[in-house]
Amino acid sequence: MADRVTVIGWDGSPLTDAARAALGAATLVAGAAHHLALPEVPARAERIRLGSVALAARRIAGHRGTAVVLADGDPGYFGVVRTLRAPEFGLEVEVVPAVSSVAAAFARAGMPWDDAQVVVAHRRTLRRAVNVCRAHTKVAVLTSPGAGPAELGLLLEGVHRSFVICEELGTDRERVTIVTSDKAADHAWRDPNVVIVLGGPAGPGTAGEAGGWIAGRDPSAGPRGWSLPAEAYGAGLGEGETQPLRASQLARLGPRVGDLVWDIGCGSGAFAVEAARAGAAVIAVDSDRAACARTDATARRLGVQLQIVHGTAPHILENLPEPDVVRVGGGGAAVVSAVTDRRPQRIVTHAGTRDAAELIGRDLTEHGYAVECALLQSVELDTRAWTEKERSVAFLLSGVLPRRSA
Repeated sequence: MADRVTVIGWDGSPLTDAARAALGAATLVAGAAHHLALPEVPARAERIRLGSVALAARRIAGHRGTAVVLADGDPGYFGVVRTLRAPEFGLEVEVVPAVSSVAAAFARAGMPWDDAQVVVAHRRTLRRAVNVCRAHTKVAVLTSPGAGPAELGLLLEGVHRSFVICEELGTDRERVTIVTSDKAADHAWRDPNVVIVLGGPAGPGTAGEAGGWIAGRDPSAGPRGWSLPAEAYGAGLGEGETQPLRASQLARLGPRVGDLVWDIGCGSGAFAVEAARAGAAVIAVDSDRAACARTDATARRLGVQLQIVHGTAPHILENLPEPDVVRVGGGGAAVVSAVTDRRPQRIVTHAGTRDAAELIGRDLTEHGYAVECALLQSVELDTRAWTEKERSVAFLLSGVLPRRSA
């Protein structure tokens, strides 16, 4: 029985001596059709078209002989190596790497990629991949059939991005195309492809000319703190935007990379900006054009990506993409009720009176949410004289869908 498999990465360039030697000794070769057509694959070897890697691993584990798996790019980077190393197969894996398709795509574009986010888009992960493209200025998307450039463009409606689409890298049919996201659905794209998604103002998390110190988004960029003091936002914070209340709302929602956050009644944009600083995609909604303008200015100054929608909730919410978590900063019980119909994982809001809190809490409960309510009272002191400077009181409500508590 085979207890060892050699995984060979292929990027279109000639195979290395190590790869040729492994293939020459192989009695079983697994790979895509274009891999199995390589002249180095022995004519006598059993051939497996690679669809399900797990099924191929079982065949390899039961094979009496020497097995090789061929894969595009670096097979250890979002590739087959992870599955083949699963303990259930009992395989010892040796890897002969090649240039990853992400590295090749950025090389074709002539761009650095240490400051890029890298995501994989399958049908089940497409929405989260799109949310990363909403939230970040440079993203590489490893696509799949049904979750390719056209689908990315359609789901990015309302957010302008540029696509660098690299098709069939390393082959004679390689093609690199630059289009805007709204035009991506107008074309048919060949698989496999990698999409580099670019756009939005460069923020403090973007590597400069001197380069960064960590791959992807720099978590230390921008002001320190999960919830920034009022001075960071200038004048005009509303009574529902106090720092203690924002911090409590953020703690209960827990926005993260891949999430889409709705901030309804965004006011000055303080909460929306802080959710975006956590890596989430954010749609900020307000009926006041001045509030939308303040939110846009705040986002630009602090270097985060937001989509800002002017309109009155709940009607304006009908055409927005599905949220993961929602903050309702204005609109009361009617807006909360409309939000529950979209079934986000978590909802937070606040109320100024106990009666209003009870009304919202009952509505959340009736829609299947587990509800918590806390009375938050904060008193800001002037430390020069240790006298009371400002006092705020609010009922904080949060709802969580038990079956979607993640």
